[in-house]
Amino acid sequence: QLNMAKKKEAFLKEFKEGPLQFKPTYKFDLYSEVYDTSEKKRKPAWTDRILWKVKNLCEVASKEGEFPEEENLISVALTNYVSHMTYGISDHKPVTGTFRLEMKPLVSDPLVVLSPEGEWSAEHDVLIRYSVVSEFPSSAWDWIGLFQVTFRHVNDYVTYAWVEDDEISSNNNSKQVYMSASEIPKMGGEFLLCYYSNNLQSIVGISEPFQV
Repeated sequence: QLNMAKKKEAFLKEFKEGPLQFKPTYKFDLYSEVYDTSEKKRKPAWTDRILWKVKNLCEVASKEGEFPEEENLISVALTNYVSHMTYGISDHKPVTGTFRLEMKPLVSDPLVVLSPEGEWSAEHDVLIRYSVVSEFPSSAWDWIGLFQVTFRHVNDYVTYAWVEDDEISSNNNSKQVYMSASEIPKMGGEFLLCYYSNNLQSIVGISEPFQV
């Protein structure tokens, strides 16, 4: 039924699905792996499915000449597609899919390059040096955050420095800001520096990992 619908409905044609290598997921007697034994004796069916479609930015951008039409900025690959027969509270068996997502950067070179200077510890103030590309739209509200290497969100920073308020030197090639020793983790570990752009509302530069 789904395959027939994909042939008729235009919006379904672009959706993909992995191979059905598991048993039909409907209809089961509750708390069992036995197909329907009621009076209706419904035929087993693959009613629980996962379909996906990737709408790449280049589909829109290529119309404006920004990206080549054949270049995909996002790619998705299905790595696992299974049903879970142990669940019995429904007459359906749940289905899960695991995907690998790859994204290409919109720019080939980072907008901001930054790095820690000298040895970092909680015993003294520390320094950060960074440089930006000439067309970078900087803001007084930009900041540089100290993150653990395992951070998952921009709000996971340990501490941060304002790029203007905490600036201590500047020249044509780079700028220098400081972080207070009182804000540096005494336990140490492996960290990253990330430059957050207020105008772009995103992280636009990440340092190499370093030890504190």
